Amino acid sequence: MRNKKRERTRRLLSAASLSLAMLCVLFGSSWDRNLASGSVQQTAQPIQPPSVSSADKRTIVAFENRVKAYMKLRNASKAKLPKLSKDSTPEQIESYRKSFEEKLRAARAGVHSGDVFRAGVAAYIRKTLRTEFQGKDRAELRDIVFEAETQGVPLRVNYPYPEKNELSEMPATLLIKLPQLPKEVRYRFVGRNMLLVDRDNNLIIDYMVDALP
Repeated sequence: MRNKKRERTRRLLSAASLSLAMLCVLFGSSWDRNLASGSVQQTAQPIQPPSVSSADKRTIVAFENRVKAYMKLRNASKAKLPKLSKDSTPEQIESYRKSFEEKLRAARAGVHSGDVFRAGVAAYIRKTLRTEFQGKDRAELRDIVFEAETQGVPLRVNYPYPEKNELSEMPATLLIKLPQLPKEVRYRFVGRNMLLVDRDNNLIIDYMVDALP
C-alpha cells in the first residue's frame, strides 16, 4: 500500500511538468505554422528559476562558492586514490568508496553543521520552500518526503548516509527553485531536514534542520 501511495503521489507531482511539456509542443507547432504570417506574438517558455533579489543573489553565490570549495577539496582527495579499472570487482569498488570517504573525512576534519548551509542561504531555502510550495503542492511534497524510508538516518556532518536507507528523490519542480549544485552533489530530505550528500561516497557534506514547512 505504501509503495502504491508513493507512486501515485509522484505521478501527481510530475503531472504539472508533463502538462508544461505538452504546452511547449503545442506552442512550438503553432510557431512553425504561423511564423511565415507573423501572427505569433509569443511562445511557451521553458521553466525558469524564480526571480531573486540582489541580496538573495549574493547569498546564493556565496553558497555556491562554498560548494565549489568542497569540490576542490573532494577532487584533491580523489586524485590521491588508486584508479579503478573497468574490470574492477564489486569488492574493489566498495574498497575504493570507503577509502574515498575516509580521505575526504580526514581532509574535512573540524567541519560542523552550518559550515556550508550558513544562516543566509538556510533562510533563503526555507523562504523558497514556504512561498513556492503551498496548499496541494506542499501536501504532495511532504507526502513524498515522509513516505521515504529515512527513519534513523543520523544527522552527522562528515559521516556517510547509511546505504540501507532510502534516498528520497527531489521533484524537478523543486530542484529548479533551489541553488544549483554540481552533478557530484545532491540535495536530500530526512524528515523536514535537508542534507547535502556526495553522490560518489554518500558523505553528508552538511545539513539544515526544519527546511520543509
